[in-house]
Amino acid sequence: MSNRLLSFGFVLLGLLCFTAVVNADEADDVTRLAAEIDRLIEEKWKTEGVTPAPIADDAEFFRRLHLDLCGRIPRAAEVRDFLADESPNKRSEAIEDLLRRPTFVIHHTNLWRAAMIPEADADQGIRFQLPGFEAWLRSRIAENKNFAEITEEILTLPVNPENQQQFIQPDRPTPVAFYLAKEFKVERLTAATSRLFLGVRIDCAQCHDHPFDHWKQPEFWSLAAFYDEVPRVGPDAQPGAPGDGRSIQIPETDKTVSARFLDGQEPDWKGGDSSRAKLAKWITSTENPYFAKAAVNRIWSYHFGLGLVEPMDDFSDLNPPSHPELLQLLADEFVSHNYDFKFMTRAITNSKTYQRTSRQTDDSQGDSTLFARSAVRGMTPEQIFDSLAQATGYRQPFDPEQPVNFNNDTARQDFLGTFTNDSDSPIDRATSILQALSLMNGNFVNNATDLTDSRTLAAIIDSPFLDVNERVDALYLSTLSRMPSDAERARCVDYIQSGGSDGDAKAAVADLFWALLNSSEFLLNH
Repeated sequence: MSNRLLSFGFVLLGLLCFTAVVNADEADDVTRLAAEIDRLIEEKWKTEGVTPAPIADDAEFFRRLHLDLCGRIPRAAEVRDFLADESPNKRSEAIEDLLRRPTFVIHHTNLWRAAMIPEADADQGIRFQLPGFEAWLRSRIAENKNFAEITEEILTLPVNPENQQQFIQPDRPTPVAFYLAKEFKVERLTAATSRLFLGVRIDCAQCHDHPFDHWKQPEFWSLAAFYDEVPRVGPDAQPGAPGDGRSIQIPETDKTVSARFLDGQEPDWKGGDSSRAKLAKWITSTENPYFAKAAVNRIWSYHFGLGLVEPMDDFSDLNPPSHPELLQLLADEFVSHNYDFKFMTRAITNSKTYQRTSRQTDDSQGDSTLFARSAVRGMTPEQIFDSLAQATGYRQPFDPEQPVNFNNDTARQDFLGTFTNDSDSPIDRATSILQALSLMNGNFVNNATDLTDSRTLAAIIDSPFLDVNERVDALYLSTLSRMPSDAERARCVDYIQSGGSDGDAKAAVADLFWALLNSSEFLLNH
């Protein structure tokens, strides 16, 4: 069986597993945890004298949910159906629906790949290795592998420099790109492991004791010792065989330190486990004080724009969580539910805290760390492109073997190349002048809003069943995922009926479509 078919099979198998129905006990746990999230957040509001924003209306909630779970805005027909649905449970049902979709897998592959291999944004060589990594990660998320299993598989990956198939066949499903991105260097692997899986920036202690935290240089290298068994690969590899993973000499010193976990414990070397296997077992242990907290903090940030600890990978005594009791609760629940991504996503998105409007209705809502209203967030480049594609009817070629960011879609590659953003925080993510011009004048948006090329425009303009008011409604539903206000509809109808700048009613519809796609409301998650 070819690698392509094998990878595709993994994805399909995972998607079939995705259709499982949530059992009653888990549904009760979701409801209970969502209520506890709200209770702890509300306690802080009382202490701080905060008046929270009201719950978002259905359109605002539905759009935000699609962007956070599936990485793109909903289709106009979906918005219509959701707004018309009078079921009291329709929000929870929408959450379950989106968790079962392939777009959930794709979007979360984007998010976690960016966290695991941030180097790919700037390194063309690493991008070459992304197909295999993303095929591997997609299959794990589709199968709903828990985070501990995914972490262990990365940390314990057999790395054999003599097996060149790992490196010359980047389409093979494998997480080897994690090691390639760090150049197989023990110090880089240690820093990345600590930040990603423990939420600790211990890399500042690589060359000297941490200037602001309690981490000392020997502690960094004691953790790095576990990686000393990794073979040196590449043109810049240090000479000599790898170590045994039990001790390491601190560079430029005559001091050797033994492998030791960040909590100060030494591993039990009995048994045949490799040093990285020992490290992986400690990291994913239910007794580890870092792993679950770092994971749920990142998941929280994906839904709110910032973590309970911010920056999300900087847990330290000098950077305490905004809501320590809530962070501990989420970590405990994550452990008790077997590190299940979807359980945590269900609980967060079912909470009132998540479902509040982004409109500031009181001066007390200004502090974003209090979560008194939904934060207005910049979209990722992938979210922008996929939302544009959804709005305009652009059909993207999808190849399950190709990385989502660098598929055989030239329009997508060109667009994402322009919109790469270095900011880790969605709240701080800004759109540059080049990016704004790319939207306003770029080929993709211009073609997508052209009367002869746009599927959405063609459907709206050519339909014999829509009057001018309904055409305006359809444009708003397709782009902003809501109905226009009476004032907006009146202005747009007047513009279309006047023929716009060219005296052409059809061209005026295209102008309106272009304006909506370039509006800040379209480009922000709110």
